[in-house]
Amino acid sequence: MSDLENETFEAGNAGAALTFPQQAGTIRKNAYVCLNNRPCKVADVSTSKTGKHGSAKCHFVAIDIFNGKKYEELSPSTANMDVPNVFRNEYTLIDINEEGFCSLMTESGDTRDDLMLPGGTDEYEKLAKQLKEDFAEGKEIVVTVLKAMDIEMISSLKIVQPTK
Repeated sequence: MSDLENETFEAGNAGAALTFPQQAGTIRKNAYVCLNNRPCKVADVSTSKTGKHGSAKCHFVAIDIFNGKKYEELSPSTANMDVPNVFRNEYTLIDINEEGFCSLMTESGDTRDDLMLPGGTDEYEKLAKQLKEDFAEGKEIVVTVLKAMDIEMISSLKIVQPTK
């Protein structure tokens, strides 16, 4: 009858945005910010006073939350900067296989097997070693998974004490 019967529609990503804009002058220490398209935690912020030829500038020093690299950036305080949406989820550790992939269980009982042991920095290597040791001893472990900008990594562990 008409051309409407043959139309096809492409599926789009209806998920939440990876970042949101925030004015540079309002970003404080220990907040998150994107520098070099990487999610970072702000280690230091200093703001210069307005001069005769322009606006105040903010100098950011931030540490990448996944690989520990240090980034610096200078931005006008009135400019918008990207701030990553950072999520934390807790999972119970079920298993660690030979390749280093972890089997994790949500509170609802669903499992996921797509996360590896953390690595990349000395701190994360130590966390991976601690996870292996505690799991080998048979302890019940709850891990915290940090997610930002479609990157996920195990960021901390907690030993669950059995109730008596």
